[in-house]
Amino acid sequence: MEWDPHFLARSPMFETLRAHATAFGAGWPERADLQRLLDRHTPPVRTSAGMSLRLAPQGRRSRVLEDRYEARIYLRGEMACRERNWHDLLNVLVWLAFPRAKAALNARHYAALSAQHAAGAANRGPTQDTLTLFDEGGVIVASSDGELLACLREWRWKDLFWANRARLAAQVRFRLFGHALYEKALRPFIGVTGRGILLKTEPELIAAPLVEQMAALDAKIAEHVSDAGRLVATRELAVVPILGVPGWCSDNEREAYYDNTDYFRPGRREP
Repeated sequence: MEWDPHFLARSPMFETLRAHATAFGAGWPERADLQRLLDRHTPPVRTSAGMSLRLAPQGRRSRVLEDRYEARIYLRGEMACRERNWHDLLNVLVWLAFPRAKAALNARHYAALSAQHAAGAANRGPTQDTLTLFDEGGVIVASSDGELLACLREWRWKDLFWANRARLAAQVRFRLFGHALYEKALRPFIGVTGRGILLKTEPELIAAPLVEQMAALDAKIAEHVSDAGRLVATRELAVVPILGVPGWCSDNEREAYYDNTDYFRPGRREP
């Protein structure tokens, strides 16, 4: 996809990033431009090891533990970032929006990678798969209404998105987290699905101004991710049909839209 300086205005799905990114110019931002965004962020964007996040060329693949992608971030604060690349650009913007949560994810990734290396295992384990799934395709679903969260958890899509539409708008906030999910949002298609962490929150947080709300959600997700007993299996992450969220797709203004069971699948029922 060619460069679009107005991509943040394309959809309400990008609201989270708009709060932390300035307007872009007519051409692709260079790595140095993105570094300046990180450097201007308050508070500073740091890894869990206390390193300031610095963008670096990708380099060659390496089997040396210390030179792997997540290890470079954790140990040296050095994040590989390709220029003219939507995936990496959006990843930088997510670090701006959720610095504590991204740092916590990186720390868990590094711990899991170190354990894999120490054991001499060739393949990643289920924890690494789960962390990657949220990092790439995650969505935060925060609500003061436990019943609406239960509708999502139990795949009751029409109850959630249509029958309780007004209630949903007042009491639930969907915030995209995964940079691969943002990349899909550039050209959304029926079928795009996120994997969510569901947070039961106080009503005051749902009603808070965006920047204040984001800081609170960042802290909550960082705490959730840092718990070694969580995110150990992909089934912990709730399925979220992104284009079912009211306002995120013009077609979902019709009730019949939610009858598409290829997208809004009845799925499994979990306790």
